[in-house]
Amino acid sequence: MSETADVVVIGGGVQGASLAFHLASRGTRVIVVERATVAAGATGRSSGLVRVYYDLLAEARLAATAHEWFRDWEARVGGDCGFTRTGFLWIEPGDAEARVRANVASHRALGVDSTVVDAAAMRELAPGLAIADDEVAAWEPGSGYADPSMTAGSLIRAARERGATLRQGASVTAIRVTGGRVDGVDTTKGSIDAPVVVNAAGGWAKEVAALAGLEIPLTVWRHDTGYLGVPASVPRPIPVVIDIANEMYFRPEGTELVLVGLEDDNQMGGSPDRDTASAAPTFRDRAAERIVRRVPGLIDGTFRTAHSGQDGLSTPDQRPMLGPAGPDGFYLDCGHSGTGFKTAPAVGLGMAELILDGAATSVDIAPFAFTRFAAGRVLEGEHGGAPVWR
Repeated sequence: MSETADVVVIGGGVQGASLAFHLASRGTRVIVVERATVAAGATGRSSGLVRVYYDLLAEARLAATAHEWFRDWEARVGGDCGFTRTGFLWIEPGDAEARVRANVASHRALGVDSTVVDAAAMRELAPGLAIADDEVAAWEPGSGYADPSMTAGSLIRAARERGATLRQGASVTAIRVTGGRVDGVDTTKGSIDAPVVVNAAGGWAKEVAALAGLEIPLTVWRHDTGYLGVPASVPRPIPVVIDIANEMYFRPEGTELVLVGLEDDNQMGGSPDRDTASAAPTFRDRAAERIVRRVPGLIDGTFRTAHSGQDGLSTPDQRPMLGPAGPDGFYLDCGHSGTGFKTAPAVGLGMAELILDGAATSVDIAPFAFTRFAAGRVLEGEHGGAPVWR
C-alpha cells in the first residue's frame, strides 16, 4: 500500500531540508526521501561559508535573504545553525578594482553591509594576512560561516515538527509518470503517491532526473578541503577569505584550526558514490603552499586532516537549476555547483512559493529556470568574473 503526500522531496541535504521546512510551514504534506542520512552528501562536506558577495546579482539577492535567516536562526527556524560572525573578505588583484566596486555598489543597494577596502585597511582587519599594496577587497563585517550539518539537521527537525516525514536509507528507484504528469515515486522502502516531486539530490540529481525521462546538463564535481592547526603566534582575527589571486578560500574553524579549499584542479565527472574520506594525494602540499602565501605564520602550522566532497555542477554556467522541468509536477532544485549552502534558506522559500502559489514572490528564482539552457542563455556576472571552479 502506498503512502500519500502533497510533495516528495528527493534528497536530505540542506536544500531539500530547507524546502521541506518551508513547505511544511505552510501545512503541506511533504515526505523527504534520503538515500543515506540527512547531510550525508555535499552538505556534510560543505565549508559552510555565509556571505553575500557574488558577481551575479541574482545570486547575491538570494544570499542576502538567506543571510537574514542565518543571523536570526533560532527565532525563524529553531535550534542552532552554528553561525559564527568573523567578517568576510573577497580579495582581488588591483586590476579588478572597478569590478569589485561595481559589485559592492549593487550589494549595498540591496541593504548589505559591504564596503571596498584597500591594502592598508585589510592589514588592520586581518593582521595575519600578507597583502600586496595594490590588492583590493570587498569587506562584509556581518558575514562568516555556519555548521552545515547542524543547519540541515535543524531544518529537518523543524519540518518534522510541522508535520513533514523523513525517510532515510531509502533510494528512489522510479518516478511514476502518467499522461505526462508525475503521480509518485517508488523507493527501496515502498511507494509514495504525490502530484509533485522535487529533485534535490545533489551529485545524484542527473540520475534522478533520468528517472523522470529528463536529461539535465549536470556533472559530478569533486572538491578537497583540509584543516590546519593555527599556531598561537599567528595574529588573530582570521576572517573568512576568498582569495582570487591564489585561487583558494579559507576560514577559521573555532579558535585553533583553519579550513582551506582550492578553486583550481577540481575533478569533474565520475560517480557520486565514490569514497570521500580522503583528499587527492597532492592536495595537502598544494593547499599548504598556497595558504602560507597569504598567511605566512602558518608555515609553523600542522596539517591535521583532509577529505573530499561531491556535488552536482551545472556545466553551462555553474549556477543552480530551479523550477519545473520535464513532466508536469517535476521540479529541479539542483546544480548548486558547490556554493548552494549559503543560499539554501532563501531557495527553499522561493521554491515552496513556486510550487504552492505558482510563482516565487519573496525571492526571485526565475533567472535560474531550467528553460534558460534551451533558450541559449547562460548566467554571467553583470560586471565580469570567471566560473568559480576550474
